[in-house]
Amino acid sequence: MTDDSTPPRPATARSWLREHSELGVCVLLLVLGVLVLTDALTMNVDITQRGPVGPRTVPLVVGTGLLAVAVLLAVDVLRGGRGEAEAGEDVDLDAPADLRTVALLTGVFLAFAALIGPLGFPVSGALLFWGSAYALGSRHLDRDPLIAAGLSLLTYFVFDDLLGVPLPGGPLMGVL
Repeated sequence: MTDDSTPPRPATARSWLREHSELGVCVLLLVLGVLVLTDALTMNVDITQRGPVGPRTVPLVVGTGLLAVAVLLAVDVLRGGRGEAEAGEDVDLDAPADLRTVALLTGVFLAFAALIGPLGFPVSGALLFWGSAYALGSRHLDRDPLIAAGLSLLTYFVFDDLLGVPLPGGPLMGVL
C-alpha cells in the first residue's frame, strides 16, 4: 500500500486567522463592551439617581453581557467551534462587486442629503425612493415615480403628524 497524499503544509499565521475569523467578532464585541462600560461608569448621575435602579443600570448590564458573549464566543472558536454556513443564499463570493449599483445608490443618498433642505422631505424623499428603486434594477418608469411619491408623502405624514417628528416640508409646506 502506498500513500499518495501530500504532507500537510505548516500553518501560517494568516491561514490560522482565516480559519478562526470569528475571533474578529469577538474583538468587536469586546471593544463595544469596554466602550459601553466605560461610558456607564463615567456617567454623571448624581442629579438623576432616585433609587437603586438608575440610568447606569442598563448600560452596565449590556456592557457586561457584551463582554461575556465575547469571552464565551472566543472560547468556543478556540475549541474548534464554527458557525454554520448560510444554506439559504446562493451567493458567488468570487463574483466582482457591482460598482455601478453602489455608485448610483451613493449618488442618490448624497442628492437626498443635499436636497432635503431646499426641497423638503416629500420631494427629496420621492427622489430617494425612486432613485433607489432604479439603482437596484426596477425599470418601471411609469409606475415607480408614483409609488415613490406616495411612499414619501405617507412617510412625511406619519412622522410629521402622527409621531410629532418635524420633517422639512420645503416649498410644499403650505400645501401639505
